[in-house]
Amino acid sequence: IFSFQNLFAQEKKIEIIGANSLDKDELLYPDANILNGSSTKQVHLRHDEMDIFSNNAIFFKKKNTFIAVGDVFLRQGDSLELKCDSLNYDGEIKKFFSYGRVSLINKKTKLNSNELLYDREKNIASYFNGGNIIDSLTTIQSEKGDYLLSVDKYKFRDNVVITNPDYTIKSESLDYIIGQEKTYFLDYTKIIGESYEITCKRGFYNGLLMNGYFLDNAKILMNDKIIRGDSIYFDDEIKYASAVKNISIFDKKEKLQILGEFAEIFEKKDSAIVTRNPIAINTTDIDSLFISADTLFSVGDEKNRIIKGINNVKFWKKNMSGKSDFIVIDENKGLTRLIRKKLEKKELQIMSQEQINMNNPIIWDGNSQISGDEIILKENVKENRLDSLIVTNNGFIVERDTLGIDNYNQIKGIRILGKFLDGRIKSLMVDQNAEIIYHMYNDNNEIIGIDKAVSSSILMIMAENGIDKIRFITDPEGMLYPENYLEENEKFLEGFVNRESEKIKKKLDLFK
Repeated sequence: IFSFQNLFAQEKKIEIIGANSLDKDELLYPDANILNGSSTKQVHLRHDEMDIFSNNAIFFKKKNTFIAVGDVFLRQGDSLELKCDSLNYDGEIKKFFSYGRVSLINKKTKLNSNELLYDREKNIASYFNGGNIIDSLTTIQSEKGDYLLSVDKYKFRDNVVITNPDYTIKSESLDYIIGQEKTYFLDYTKIIGESYEITCKRGFYNGLLMNGYFLDNAKILMNDKIIRGDSIYFDDEIKYASAVKNISIFDKKEKLQILGEFAEIFEKKDSAIVTRNPIAINTTDIDSLFISADTLFSVGDEKNRIIKGINNVKFWKKNMSGKSDFIVIDENKGLTRLIRKKLEKKELQIMSQEQINMNNPIIWDGNSQISGDEIILKENVKENRLDSLIVTNNGFIVERDTLGIDNYNQIKGIRILGKFLDGRIKSLMVDQNAEIIYHMYNDNNEIIGIDKAVSSSILMIMAENGIDKIRFITDPEGMLYPENYLEENEKFLEGFVNRESEKIKKKLDLFK
């Protein structure tokens, strides 16, 4: 047994298989054999199932090393071949350095470099001064690289560039799986495709399936959209992306940004779904609109863009805020619809008008509270300014009386028509079956009574703090009552609700 172990432990010596001539030069190469080839026969050396052919070789038998020079060709097994100008091999540690037009071929992969170190024990080939590989249709260049032949993996570092007919990858550090086109990023990386550009610090990309997963400052530029997230998945074949945590989708053309915790983006349909605390920010030169909801959709291209918010919709803009169950924004037509969930017949039968009004869409403009079954905001698309407002049914306006404690001015009717000036409501027309309760004061701000009246239509001119003037379009029916003459319930129109506690006073309220 001991004899067998000693025999196995003995290092294998380099063999001279063939040469045209053998010389000695003790001055230049002490203890070396100078092996020469000819025009028809190269020097042939072998060590541990590796064959090396060259025009000339300097063989140090005692050291078990050699230097091969001129048209060097190396073959190991059935799959590994190497060509170079010169090669230094150390049989003791089973490593060689190759120089000058180095080409390493393993299976279907070709590695080119000016210098290459190969460790036969670890089965790793390394270059340190620029190199490239060719894997099928893919070419990879870098300053430094390690080829792990046992697992068919490359580790590239410094100025890495992957070039493929379908994509280009630029990175500072990545791992690459041979034959599978699987790339693992370990430092800043940029992927450039036909219609997209991806950047990240860590991640994975499958070049065969054209999909990947990206982390650390991950960002995708897709058409005119910028998508960010803590992690992003992208599939180029089906034109799909999803992002998780701290996501942002910004449409440069539309100046629309959507924030949230989870998003799905469908490039072919030019659409996106954002959930988990989504916020939409429509930025303009004049004003910005902030919208939150349980779920936000952005659907269609720039000519047919529709933004939808579902459940717990809130919005805020300078001087105005609102709430509803749903919101639908048609950017091309300049229409914003605030919609209530559809109530079943049974619900309508058992719910009071106050209960219905508590669920109706609502907007606050200054001190005015405006609600109804549906509210439509119209925008002047050319000037990008709010133009008008429509409450389609069950319109109700409430304004806290600034001079009286717990006094409320109220106007209701079937429809409300409003006009905007410089982003503020300038006038409101309550149309059809209009009713009003309004607290009247003298010049000394002393209350003189409560005006209760009905009219077919009532026009209100608005000031910064609320209603400034009231005009009845037809002769009203009603009278001015002393304040103490009316019972408490007579001071409120049917369906009155005070929703001031729900008012969104600042945009940060949307982010809670």
